Amino acid sequence: MKLQFFGATGTVTGSRYLVTEGKTRVLVDCGLFQGVKALRLRNWTPFPVRASDIDAVVLTHAHLDHSGYLPRLIHEGFAGPVYCTPATRELAEILLPDSGKLQEEDAERANRYGYSKHHPAEPLYTERQAERALQAFEPVDFHDAFAIGALRVHFTPAGHILGAACVHVENAARRLCFSGDLGRPNDPAMRPPEPISRCDYLVLESTYGDRRHEAADVGEQLAGIVNDTVAHGGTVLLPAFAVGRAQTLLHLLTQLRASKRIPAVPFYLDSPMAIDVTHVFCRYRPQHRLSEAECRALCSGVTYVHTGQDSEALSADPHPKIIIAGAGMLTGGRILHHLKAFGGDRRNALVICGYQAEGTRGHALVQGARTLKLYGEYVPVNCRIAVIDSLSAHADYVEIGDWLAQFAEAPRRVFLTHGEPLAADSQRRYLEERLRWNVAVPAMGDEVMLD
Repeated sequence: MKLQFFGATGTVTGSRYLVTEGKTRVLVDCGLFQGVKALRLRNWTPFPVRASDIDAVVLTHAHLDHSGYLPRLIHEGFAGPVYCTPATRELAEILLPDSGKLQEEDAERANRYGYSKHHPAEPLYTERQAERALQAFEPVDFHDAFAIGALRVHFTPAGHILGAACVHVENAARRLCFSGDLGRPNDPAMRPPEPISRCDYLVLESTYGDRRHEAADVGEQLAGIVNDTVAHGGTVLLPAFAVGRAQTLLHLLTQLRASKRIPAVPFYLDSPMAIDVTHVFCRYRPQHRLSEAECRALCSGVTYVHTGQDSEALSADPHPKIIIAGAGMLTGGRILHHLKAFGGDRRNALVICGYQAEGTRGHALVQGARTLKLYGEYVPVNCRIAVIDSLSAHADYVEIGDWLAQFAEAPRRVFLTHGEPLAADSQRRYLEERLRWNVAVPAMGDEVMLD
């Protein structure tokens, strides 16, 4: 069995791993590179092997840094099945067409204003291509084994978001596991990742390889920000990922308002995609901690903002309120025009929840920037910037270490991916010292024979 690393090395995006067993080739994850321009440009580089030679794709979960390159891979000639869990399939139905639509809008905008080096600028893929890609999906339940040529594969729950899975790939002699993105043991909404008893080789994420999540009461933190902001007549902005983070925030806010720990100000979910995801979330109750009553309260206590016109009207509303909107790292979406409208006023607050990749506006604000380029012009950000680290959906390095400690025996080797260089190397040292395991940090294009 051979393993090749074609993404998520030295960065937290672009997860792509090729497994070869004889004539069988399986791509585990097929993600977009995101963040700084140098990374985004990698999406335009032809795939290192011919797409038509890949027999199947297996997805750990639906986030675009793990699934968002699929329409392009199919455009380049991939014609096999895409295996994933049922919830991942439903989320991909929402995320992939939206990604294609944004690609088209970006290309159209570049052509209109003439700032692209390419004439004409073209989308990486279109909304229609993304919708066609969904036809290749074949959902498989957790723990149900399936064959891809000479390999057997199954999924186990990884926490993180709905449908997220650890992927187990076996030949006659060896088992290779991919952690995907691991959830946290005490996530407010998601269940913890299921322990793995054994594997021979493990590809493991290292997003928070050099950081611990703050041991804090997230509800208290959020309540403090809301109460202080509303007392000054301000609006709270919550940039959130449509999958996972938006639903967790809605649940926390619903609880805080019901217990009168925050005033009865209205809160809005201003993201059509997050609205659709919330409905999916409530249908998959066994995968998360919320009861049926809590799901009903989550959906009934918020105002959904569907149209762009209604979103713009919300930006013009001067009354105190809470707005949850995409995108989570302020890379686009409706949060940007809300930030332009409310960011200049010190009475308002912007709450950063979770990981912010290098090159994003969210990362810049966390690093102290107080001017951002929005819609072609630089605007001041004078509002309060609050950071709540403990809402991350990724396990930190100690939580990952605790999960690994449940293995019945050590893998032969662990490969750390999906982390910035410092994070991955810090996690390598931690695991070597705590567990005495054989840990490596691969580089882009590395290949390893798994004997």
